[in-house]
Amino acid sequence: MTILVAGKTGLVGSAILRGLNKAGKTAVGINSKDLDLLDRKKTFEYIQDLKPSLIIDAAARVGGIGANSNFPVDFLSENLQIQCNLMDAAHVAKVEKFVFLGSSCIYPKFATQPLNEKSLLTGELEESNSAYAIAKIAGIELIKSYRKQFGHNWISLMPTNLYGPYDNFDLENSHVLPALIRKFIDAKNTKSETVTLWGSGTPLRDFMHVDDLSEAVIFCSEKFNENEHINIGSGQEISINNLAVLISNIVGFTGKIEWDKSRLDGTPRKVLDVSKLEAYGWTPKISLENGIRDTVNWYQSKGVAIK
Repeated sequence: MTILVAGKTGLVGSAILRGLNKAGKTAVGINSKDLDLLDRKKTFEYIQDLKPSLIIDAAARVGGIGANSNFPVDFLSENLQIQCNLMDAAHVAKVEKFVFLGSSCIYPKFATQPLNEKSLLTGELEESNSAYAIAKIAGIELIKSYRKQFGHNWISLMPTNLYGPYDNFDLENSHVLPALIRKFIDAKNTKSETVTLWGSGTPLRDFMHVDDLSEAVIFCSEKFNENEHINIGSGQEISINNLAVLISNIVGFTGKIEWDKSRLDGTPRKVLDVSKLEAYGWTPKISLENGIRDTVNWYQSKGVAIK
């Protein structure tokens, strides 16, 4: 039984590969250097030759608020092509199981919290990342359509905000948690007295260490088989302000935190309802504080020492 993980060098794909190897599974990983998933012909040929029994789609064009706002065409078009090419190729190659990984941004901006799976398509999306969200919603619908038309045992998982080793720490296009780690480490190393962060600090989010997600993906690939997608999250929320304070304390930054309120906040509150996942018998193991310490240590190990 060969498992294919698309997006092997990204935050999610690399963690899933680590988890599969730890579990003794036979897994093959690919990234854009191995196979351009935007190339439909080459994608079909690769999947047909490999004939995996399970494909885990962790490949995507991703980025933070700034990148999503500035490049909506790229986020919509590329993600639609990646997931459609991979799913269509899997169908032709008769791949038994397909796990599509979406994003919690699929839910309406002002949906009732915590976000239940039934909230999908019940209201207006957050404008700053609506292109990416629409692409992921289309992926969910394609999975459901393949189940309906061909009876495939394919599923969709919607992870919360993720962080951990191999995250993107580029301040121009990263997500909030790795960006905060980078900012506070840089500030400490340069002995800055203040750190200026985007927005008001009031939005609420839940975060999950990517190694917990890896375990959840493997669990769901074996135990979950429903037409509707399932949320993967911690069920715990924290304000961006409190997250910043936690990270600054872990890093050892003792200066002042200032907020640039002219910058976008994004969705005011976003925490996933994980009761369905809990009913299946899975819960995360890594606390936010321990997970951030692990991520900071990993970042340091890559040559960015905290002075």
